[in-house]
Amino acid sequence: MIEPFQTTFSVPMTCEGCVKSISTSLHNLEGINKVEANLKDQLVFIEGTAPPSSIVTAIENTGRDAILRGSGTTDSSAVCILETHSTSVSNNIRGLARMVQVSPNMTLIDLTINGLSPGKYWTTIREAGDISRGAESTGGIWEAVKSKVLGTDAAAAPAKETRGILGTVDVDNKGRGSIFMDRPVAIWELIGRSMVVSKGTEGPFKREDENTLVGVIARSAGVWDNDKMVCSCSGKNVWQERREQVVLGMA
Repeated sequence: MIEPFQTTFSVPMTCEGCVKSISTSLHNLEGINKVEANLKDQLVFIEGTAPPSSIVTAIENTGRDAILRGSGTTDSSAVCILETHSTSVSNNIRGLARMVQVSPNMTLIDLTINGLSPGKYWTTIREAGDISRGAESTGGIWEAVKSKVLGTDAAAAPAKETRGILGTVDVDNKGRGSIFMDRPVAIWELIGRSMVVSKGTEGPFKREDENTLVGVIARSAGVWDNDKMVCSCSGKNVWQERREQVVLGMA
């Protein structure tokens, strides 16, 4: 059973009518426990088990935009921007994974894909965070070794469990796909590693394959941790950045 977690979104609101409209739309989602809106700061605070991507869609259905500003608590959230390293395409960014740890050994992963050829794709965590040559430089699938006790008097014997294979996502004829899953991992174990979305779990990967995506998993802000409205690297405000991502298909 998925434990409730917290998310906060920037949403343009002008009156209490906006607040009511957004709250009504969100409460129609399965898994929403609590919605609180701060009209002055243009923020909506949500608690529940609904995927962040579904929350964004519900807010957009009211005619407003939404930007995820934080999720979970400090040091319990991560994000991975997935892109192809092919030089034959103009839009390299093809996916986004948001991760929230909800218990000591359970993390929720909200993955959205846009721009891939139709089909089934595997999502894996790799040993290394080196994406200098795309997926081919990320190393093997990340695996963790756990111990199982064989009988009451037997010594503990190691049994390998491949936690690095997260699962599959189906991409439709429009190039879009999404999946919301929970996996027995902690955020601290994932930071600095890479995520690969590909037709198979193993290579050989080709850098020029536009249907193989890769990205480095990085720490993300917790709820209320990020109050910056301007990106220090681009100088653009969050809404300018948001509009650019919408054009790229990354809601």
